[in-house]
Amino acid sequence: MTYDVVIIGSGFGSLTAAALLTKQGLSVCVLEQAKYPGGCSSSYKRKGYWFETGATTLVGLDEHMPLKYLLEQIKVSLPVRKLEIPMQVHLSDGQVLTRFNKLEQWISEAERVFGKYNQRPFWEQCYKVSQQVWRTSLEQKSFPFSTFKDLLVSGLRAKPRQLQLLPKAFRTMEDVLRKYDLLQNKLFVDFVNEQLLITAQNHLEEVNELFGATALCYTLYGNYCVPGGLINLVMPVVQYVTSRGSAVKYGHEVLKIVRQKQGYLIKTKRASFSSKYLISGIPLNNTLELYQDGQLRQRLQKFVLPPEKLNGAFTMALVLKNIDSPQVLHHQLHIPEGLPFIDSKSIFISFSHPEDKLRAPDNKVVANISTHVRHPSQHIIQDKEKLEQAIISVLVQHKLIQPHNIVSVESATPGGWIFWTKRAFGAVGGYPQYKKIKPWQMKDARLDHHGAYLCGDTVYPGQGIVGVCLSGIIATQKLLQDHY
Repeated sequence: MTYDVVIIGSGFGSLTAAALLTKQGLSVCVLEQAKYPGGCSSSYKRKGYWFETGATTLVGLDEHMPLKYLLEQIKVSLPVRKLEIPMQVHLSDGQVLTRFNKLEQWISEAERVFGKYNQRPFWEQCYKVSQQVWRTSLEQKSFPFSTFKDLLVSGLRAKPRQLQLLPKAFRTMEDVLRKYDLLQNKLFVDFVNEQLLITAQNHLEEVNELFGATALCYTLYGNYCVPGGLINLVMPVVQYVTSRGSAVKYGHEVLKIVRQKQGYLIKTKRASFSSKYLISGIPLNNTLELYQDGQLRQRLQKFVLPPEKLNGAFTMALVLKNIDSPQVLHHQLHIPEGLPFIDSKSIFISFSHPEDKLRAPDNKVVANISTHVRHPSQHIIQDKEKLEQAIISVLVQHKLIQPHNIVSVESATPGGWIFWTKRAFGAVGGYPQYKKIKPWQMKDARLDHHGAYLCGDTVYPGQGIVGVCLSGIIATQKLLQDHY
């Protein structure tokens, strides 16, 4: 079977690239090893209930944001429901902080909880940076640069306000807090650190201002849930791709990539596929294992993060009875003493919407829970039940659930992620931000500078649905720029 482009994996970055390339008239085949599309931004069904695979929050539909750009390009609408309040954070001192989506309302709330000292200038600065970052991201789709043509195209699109962002790549969020004399506010520092983990996968001393400010401000943009789960985010894009003659094939785990004179040979357990061009939407760690070209693997090794610099996750899926979904669906709970075995200092829980009978029929509610596992290849969790009980105790303590509400509990360790998703080391959430790796030093979309490209959460810009959507846009841009 021969196509113009074969795409490995059906995560949202892959599907973004597939849709945009299909729109250009190219024949595309997406190969997915699982039975559902969407990768870590999808849903799975268990015993009649739909649970989220990984991501539970959705942003990106505001002006100058990648998801809005994609949907406008392919003229697809999504069945989304906007959240009035994106999140609440349960702090270590017992206070509940509401992350309002209006800047003024949020600043008032931050001042109420953390004190008025310099909260306003800090958040106004972060929000301004985040707006500039999102606007620039779609104006500079050739970034990061890896060819002279990238530089030329970016130079022609350069604007003075874009250059103002450059110094912020050299400052960490720790520097920004120091600038506003906020490092002595321990409650605020703890809040910033745990919030950065959600979307930047690291703490303030490592995350640069560009990524950090954008990560901290995602609740100040439109936040949405998708009735029936995030599977209904990806299915409209899948349907767009297949309705135009391209293919999405499930149960095809790719085993080998061989570069040929006229393109690529991609071998799965069930078949072989040929294509002029290739896009890998699976992690860079996994992608390099598929290549037979030792020189290429050696050349790209400098971009690969080892397991000690990655995060895994311990996840739980709950079915609850005799409970109304909270008015706020998403909650982060801080745990200063840490969780057993993994020492994580926070957990994140997302409830299904009260009107979403597709995810939770029979007047039940489903909830997804996740917490970070540092260096997942070393943290082997032997006693899942003890960790489950510790997490449930925290939720009960904060009055989000009661033990008699629980109908069923299922959990997965990083080892479960390896089995289910095949992701190396069970890593989730993308590559964490590190201050030694500037944005232009991250892996760009080109894999071999012949016809292979990369998208997903281990290539610029990284984490979250909105980030991987942008990575798919950039991979498409560079493929078309190089060959059409």
